[in-house]
Amino acid sequence: MPRKSPFHARTTELCTSQNWQEWSGYFSADSYELDHMREYNAVRTTAAIFDVSPLFKYHVRGRDAGRLLDRVVTRDVSKCRLGQVVYTTWCDDAGKIIDDGTLARFGDDAYRLTAAMPSIDWLQDNALGLEVEIDDVTHDFGGLSVQGPTSRALLQQLTDADLGRLPYFHIIESELAGAPVRISRTGYTGDLGFEIFVETSYAEQVWDALAETGRAYNLQPAGNVALDVVRIEAGLLLIDADFISSVHTLFEVQKSTPYELGLGWTVNLSKDSFVGREALRKEKARGPSWATVGLVVDILALEKIYADYSMPLHLPYTSWTSAVPVYAGAEQKNPIGKATSGTWSPILKQYVVLARVRPEHAKIGSRIFVEETVEGRRYAVPAEVVKLPFFDPARKKETLS
Repeated sequence: MPRKSPFHARTTELCTSQNWQEWSGYFSADSYELDHMREYNAVRTTAAIFDVSPLFKYHVRGRDAGRLLDRVVTRDVSKCRLGQVVYTTWCDDAGKIIDDGTLARFGDDAYRLTAAMPSIDWLQDNALGLEVEIDDVTHDFGGLSVQGPTSRALLQQLTDADLGRLPYFHIIESELAGAPVRISRTGYTGDLGFEIFVETSYAEQVWDALAETGRAYNLQPAGNVALDVVRIEAGLLLIDADFISSVHTLFEVQKSTPYELGLGWTVNLSKDSFVGREALRKEKARGPSWATVGLVVDILALEKIYADYSMPLHLPYTSWTSAVPVYAGAEQKNPIGKATSGTWSPILKQYVVLARVRPEHAKIGSRIFVEETVEGRRYAVPAEVVKLPFFDPARKKETLS
């Protein structure tokens, strides 16, 4: 049976839909109401609160903490400054992604790594010969993500820390409603937002303070359905949807490298040896086999297909995360890759899709075709390759003077 997060006593009261899923061994709300749109709108227009406690969390400390992490992840950990958070990937010896997550530096020799899947064994295996302590603190800390245009103003009511000056992807230790917390300027929505990590004994205290203060800011609890829509708008990848961990599949065709996923910027080949470095060095020299792109589907062309059946245009109301063929032409004879996630974006008024295609078709402005099934028949619908992310508001990174 799934575990209850430190906030479960509060979230279960609010989840009137009783729509739950299992996330890393925890109960996690898919949507709090029968319809997810109010939750989605809160992220983009006011503020929403997500329970992200199921994220795996590891404290890495000791003289060789930085050396261990540099041995494992693709980023140059020596460049991660005190109080900074970096997004990173980690790979196997073949350069295929095992997982991705965030790395925060708390002190000279103290870090926290978050992950989507259990990584304690991988860290311990690579710690051989190093003076380092690795603690799995997943169950010791609750996590909340407060996201949206009013998120900073809301949180500022509850802390003396100057959140207006907290830069994007940085973290501070502070108090929130009297509880010791770490607050980072991070999130999975592509919007202004913060993540709060708190010891479980203070979890309900923090939730209650946020809920009370949040009334004035139209704070809404939000679940995984809304989160998946906004992360696609933000061009953010999801494990087991847009890529599969290399330790979870035996098939090479299902494995991916950071370069193939558009994450080459997370790879620092100039640092000392790390797991997968040589394979990634060779790949960069020859060029990746795939490119991850954003697509905007031509809804007028899709509408015409439905009109041939005397039906109105049908667009996805939630996200989809299944492999869908992508073609070079409308005749569907030349497959060039696959779409992995897609959704109708209410704020952009566009049908947006994440896809992996051959590099020669990845140029911005290229016209390719996505397969759509209508009344049991498969059609190739035109789509344009566009720059990611689809949604990128200035407020996401802005600080206040």
